[in-house]
Amino acid sequence: MISKDRRIKKYLPVLEIDKKWGFVVNDIGQSIIPPNTKYPPEGHPGSHRFTWETGRVLHEYHFVLISKGKGTFESQSAGTININAGDGIIIFPQEWHRYKPSQKTGWTEHWIGFSGSIVELVMKDLFFDIKKPVVENCANLLVMNLMSTLIQLVLEEPFGFQRTASGICLHLLAEICNIQKAPDSSKANHSLISKAKFIMNQKVDHDFDLQSFCRNEGVTYSKFRKNFKSTTGLAPLEYFILIKIEKAKELLNSTDKNTKQIAFSLGFNSDHYFSRLFKLKTGLSPQEFRGKSSKNTQSPL
Repeated sequence: MISKDRRIKKYLPVLEIDKKWGFVVNDIGQSIIPPNTKYPPEGHPGSHRFTWETGRVLHEYHFVLISKGKGTFESQSAGTININAGDGIIIFPQEWHRYKPSQKTGWTEHWIGFSGSIVELVMKDLFFDIKKPVVENCANLLVMNLMSTLIQLVLEEPFGFQRTASGICLHLLAEICNIQKAPDSSKANHSLISKAKFIMNQKVDHDFDLQSFCRNEGVTYSKFRKNFKSTTGLAPLEYFILIKIEKAKELLNSTDKNTKQIAFSLGFNSDHYFSRLFKLKTGLSPQEFRGKSSKNTQSPL
């Protein structure tokens, strides 16, 4: 999840080879702004510094996610918009804008700045509209985790991190676009389905009580199942089993565990049931899959 550190910010030098990739992360960070605090905080470079009185114009795209609190955003094309917890703001280059948290609540903000030729293709009017820069209720688990992953990656700067970061940022933009383009009636369902899929991946080696999940979320299982299947093409349990099968493939390829050990490690009570499911989904038994994978990875003579 997002780091609990009070303030993180990093502005990156951009190399020519990074520019040639077509997608560059220029800066990233987060700030917890308590109530009755001066805003914006100090420490931003001149190109990013602004005041409420003057606003600013950036030469790159920014995505700002407000996870707590509320405030106000204003831009030349969109006018003034109230911002609530969970809202995201897309800031376009060469567009005058300003934003600030409410003095009563403060807010927690997370941001990423990016640019490049690929970015220009993605950010066209077909997907994002400069007159509608605020994406409501977009702070779902996937978006929060993608932001967290980006922050951690940029702070550590492993070899080739710019290229890796560009892929994660594209995933982030795709999710934001999907949320924004979804019909209003389906946004709550979309968020709930994303949460269920996240939990399924976390619980791949356990059971997931879908009935209890639905009760806790205040929705009937039949309605949730219908919405889940219309979105993914699979019923929730089928989707969960598919995740387990994919994990089983990974274990068959990367470990010496036998079928029974893998079945129990993934929460199956019967290795026979697991083997039957595995063959139904893949066309091969676990042993056949392992044998075929082993042959494919052997070096030619």
